Amino acid sequence: MPEQECLDDTVLLFVGGPLDGRVEVRAARHGDPLPTVTHVHLHDGPKVVSRYDLQELPGSTGVYHLRPPAQRRDSEPSRGREESAG
Repeated sequence: MPEQECLDDTVLLFVGGPLDGRVEVRAARHGDPLPTVTHVHLHDGPKVVSRYDLQELPGSTGVYHLRPPAQRRDSEPSRGREESAG
């Protein structure tokens, strides 16, 4: 591998969630790191989806931070309130 290509590789650190502590080296030939990485863990229970957002640091380093879980919004008002009111 050419020395210049090795120097342009990016070191990516993961913080939080199932990938916490992982260190990956992204080869320069793959281009810039993605702004968001989605990790899907399949096991005997429900599917677990974790999203990580990139924080670029000086040099060829970046940190992926676990994105907080999204707040679920109910699209319909609670029926229990309507039934108990009438």
